[in-house]
Amino acid sequence: MTPAARVAAAIAVLDQIQNGQPAEAALLAWSRSSRFAGSKDRAAVRDHVFDVLRTMRSSAAVGGGDTGRALMIGYLRNEGADLTAVFTGEGHAPAPLTDEEAAHTADMLEQERCDWPDWLWQPLVDVYGDDAASVAMAQRERANVFIRTNSQRISRDRLICDLRDFEIGAEPVDGSATALRILTNPRRLQQSPAWEDGLFDMQDASSQIAIERLPIIEGAKVLDYCAGGGGKSLGMADRGASVTAHDGDPARMKDIAPRAKRAGVRIAVSPQVPKGASFDGVLCDAPCSGSGTWRRTPDAKWKFTPARLAALNEIQLSILNTAQKYVTADGWLAYATCSVIEAENRGVVDQFVSQNANWTVVDELRLRPTADGDGFYQAILQRT
Repeated sequence: MTPAARVAAAIAVLDQIQNGQPAEAALLAWSRSSRFAGSKDRAAVRDHVFDVLRTMRSSAAVGGGDTGRALMIGYLRNEGADLTAVFTGEGHAPAPLTDEEAAHTADMLEQERCDWPDWLWQPLVDVYGDDAASVAMAQRERANVFIRTNSQRISRDRLICDLRDFEIGAEPVDGSATALRILTNPRRLQQSPAWEDGLFDMQDASSQIAIERLPIIEGAKVLDYCAGGGGKSLGMADRGASVTAHDGDPARMKDIAPRAKRAGVRIAVSPQVPKGASFDGVLCDAPCSGSGTWRRTPDAKWKFTPARLAALNEIQLSILNTAQKYVTADGWLAYATCSVIEAENRGVVDQFVSQNANWTVVDELRLRPTADGDGFYQAILQRT
């Protein structure tokens, strides 16, 4: 496929997304109907689609509409591309620009320029002030790939060398003892001998920093109350904790056992927390908007609503109220989200403390989405 044909394909996929189809489903449908497209073509079309989704508002404003064509025009114009070289109408290229398309200009509000939903702009400013724009703009960029070193099996420096032997470039992430940012050939990671030997696992750097912040001591009994796929369970086990993984949707934990086996750690998977069980620490990585990771799932940013936020707040508070019952008298309770929306973060923690005055916040971590990791929040509480 020519570069222009890839743009035309991306326009078609974007039209399906605008008609309500999830991004991944729209891309899969296009791929299945386009057997002529090679792996590089599919990757390029995917990149176009996700780049537009990350910049939906500014692309729509500059492109003069919300059709796939207008969005692609706006994105490419914002990137400084020569539109006349792409929109030629020749072969499989998109049709030439109309006079109206060629002449269109736009004045944007700051939240449009930053590609952030209107209703969430002021809450972002309230927390981050003058830095709100940089927090929002970070979600317009492609996310880096990070891995967590299995420190029970290898040092981080040695892992860098092993990956280099497989032509994968990596560098340490400041603020974490285990995180590596992948610089080159990330698609080779799960083909590498280091992967097969369980020397690392896939995990964003911010999640690793949060796990390293927990007051875990060797042999401590810890409950990962919202374990999901088990990434944080693995990180806590790597620190020497005796981990029990639980999730309200047990099916989400199906990958924990094979991941733990590959890493050489033991994690007890518990669809139901045993009656009367108590733990030195309980981590609640609560369901949330995922707003700290929207660059990875950009269509979610535009589907999130005030009603969904209110529903999540109820779930988040309920999780904390239930999880506290499993913490020993002198243990800790951690609440975490991959969100930059304060109503899901300190807002929930403050509400919990107001209802449970015997708990107090002893540590708080708030990470912005940057090149060093996703947006993340964590509060650690102890009884007074």
